[in-house]
Amino acid sequence: MGLDRDAVGRTAGPSEVSWDSRDAMLYALGVGAGQSDPFGELNLTTENSAGQELVMLPAYGVVLTQRAAARPDLGPIDRTKLVHAEQGFTLHKPLPLQGTVRVSGKITGIFDKGSGALVTTTADVVDAASGELLVETNSAVFIRGEGGWGGDKGPAGPAPVPQRAPDIEVVCPTRADQALLYRLSGDRNPLHSDPEFARRGGFDKPILHGMCTYGITSRVLVKALCGGDPKRLKSMSARFTRPVMPGDELTVQAWKEGGTIRFRTLGAGGHPVLDFGTLTLAS
Repeated sequence: MGLDRDAVGRTAGPSEVSWDSRDAMLYALGVGAGQSDPFGELNLTTENSAGQELVMLPAYGVVLTQRAAARPDLGPIDRTKLVHAEQGFTLHKPLPLQGTVRVSGKITGIFDKGSGALVTTTADVVDAASGELLVETNSAVFIRGEGGWGGDKGPAGPAPVPQRAPDIEVVCPTRADQALLYRLSGDRNPLHSDPEFARRGGFDKPILHGMCTYGITSRVLVKALCGGDPKRLKSMSARFTRPVMPGDELTVQAWKEGGTIRFRTLGAGGHPVLDFGTLTLAS
């Protein structure tokens, strides 16, 4: 009983997901908008402020895939041993403030990492009315205890960030109840809210969602690199390297390298919690 290593190629969906402007604002609050300055990001958190047009953060495209009811089956794995390992997305059109999409997922690889297995998946997010592709996502989860069968170790990882001072560095706090707020956007995994479940997973207390750290990073980079305009962000990918505890302070660092942005996010003690990041801007 455990990971089904024959699941490569398995698909799920399409599964229909809808959202509206309330979801847009709740997600923005969940990834820290307005925490440092309640009036500094009103275009993300309010729909009726003078001179402000409400916009959707791009990383919500990944949330739509997580909210989809149909997901490819991995087999009877122990969910307390599963952690989010990598995440990326590419926007084909800016996300509207409301809509309905159909999400289809596919398992693309299962790799033997010794102490566990790395499972990679892709998902397509298609507008239900027009059939247009809005978002493509790629992700990976690491399942402890499911490795060691002598299988393919997978492709080489991404390049590290540059070994020089970052061009951008932004310090941002998180709240002690950040995970409880973020989970209202759809990820109700008890690893982030239930102390007993977290202990069974090897943590002293519930940890922050990796996608919350990812969303905070995306929000910070949109503000720093795109003048606060989410429509200018085209794609983003990164690897989760350490857990974050709600209340930890995060530091987002970014390097400009031609048309590409490299980034990472540091957590408690200055250790990378999100690393090997790449971001591209829309032309």
